[in-house]
Order: sequence, then structure tokens, then C-alpha cells
Amino acid sequence: MMHGETAPPGAAAPVFYQTDEEGHHSEGSTMLGFWLYLMSDCLIFATLFATYGVLGRSYAAGPTPKDLFDLPGIAVNTAMLLFSSITYGFAMLEMDRDRIKQTQIWLAITGLFGVAFVSLEIREFVHLFHEGAPPWRSAFLSSFYTLVATHGLHVSVGILWLVVLLVQLRKHGLIVENKRRLMCLSMFWHFLDLIWIGVFTVVYLMGVLE
Repeated sequence: MMHGETAPPGAAAPVFYQTDEEGHHSEGSTMLGFWLYLMSDCLIFATLFATYGVLGRSYAAGPTPKDLFDLPGIAVNTAMLLFSSITYGFAMLEMDRDRIKQTQIWLAITGLFGVAFVSLEIREFVHLFHEGAPPWRSAFLSSFYTLVATHGLHVSVGILWLVVLLVQLRKHGLIVENKRRLMCLSMFWHFLDLIWIGVFTVVYLMGVLE
């Protein structure tokens, strides 16, 4: 029904989504939508964790986690992601103080930690291939690569999103819309940290120490 038309007798009045004066969606609807997205991502990772739980010991006479995983190296990679979460927190504190330069600096540091994390993960995959452990070698490796690579892809998307936000901050500053976008990315980034803690514990730590 178009605006200005009269609803027929007995019909329910139409409901229109409310936007601000410039036509942007309200902050509440944006955050709700992003929470729904994160919940859908939770389902994806829950499925991948469950798959790994079922297939994680199906080695097909191939290499096992003890044979493949360098736990100290993985711990360093984990530290990169955890440090990035801390630096993003500093960026949000500076955003609340409306200090754009400091916000940009902490976001850039966060991005560098993220790049380091993804680079080390790619290096690990290359090493596994050289060790004769590609994804098709066993069900264990298939489920491992799928889980870890999906998380790495999410981190890569987060880095790209962060770069776009840095450009937006440079062009428009700490306007309300950019603060909302930074808040959404913060939720996404910390969510990936929590997922990685699960990956590190279930896949690497339990795999090597069992």
C-alpha cells in the first residue's frame, strides 16, 4: 500500500519501517540485524565443530594431530588474534572520547595483528601440504581445513571491513553512522576471538595432548 492511501474498512493499518531524517535505518534495527547475523554464524561454526567432533579421529592411516601441529607456533598465532582484540578495545575507548587520530592508530594496529594471524595460518597450511597432509588425505584433515579455513576467511573479511572503515573515518570522521559501524565490527571481531579460542582448545590443544 502506498503512503497516503486509505486502508479498506476492517483492514489492519499498514506498518512502515521508520528511518531517520536522512533515510538511514535506526541504530536499534541495525544492531538487531547484526545480532541475528552473528547467531547465524554461530550455527555455521557449531556445525563445523560438530563435524570435526565426529570426523576428528578418522585418520585413514594418515598423520595425526601429534604428527602435524606445532603447538608453540599455534600459540603465537593465537596471541596475535588475542592482542588484536585488546587493541580494538583501545580503539573503541578512543572512539568514545571522540579522538579520531588515536582511534585510527589503534584500528591500524588491530589490522596488522589480523594480517599477522592470517599470514601465519596460511604458512601453516603450506607446511601441512609439504608434509603430505592435504584436505583430501583423510576425514580428519578435511574437517580440520574446513573449520580453520572458514574462521580464517572470516578474519580476512574483518580485515577488509576494517580497511573500509578506516577510509570512511578519514573521509567523514566519527559521525554517528561510523560509530555504529565500528561497534558492529567490534562485535564481529570479538566473536571471532571466541571462536578461535574454541578452535585452539578443541582442535590443537586436545589433539596434541590427548
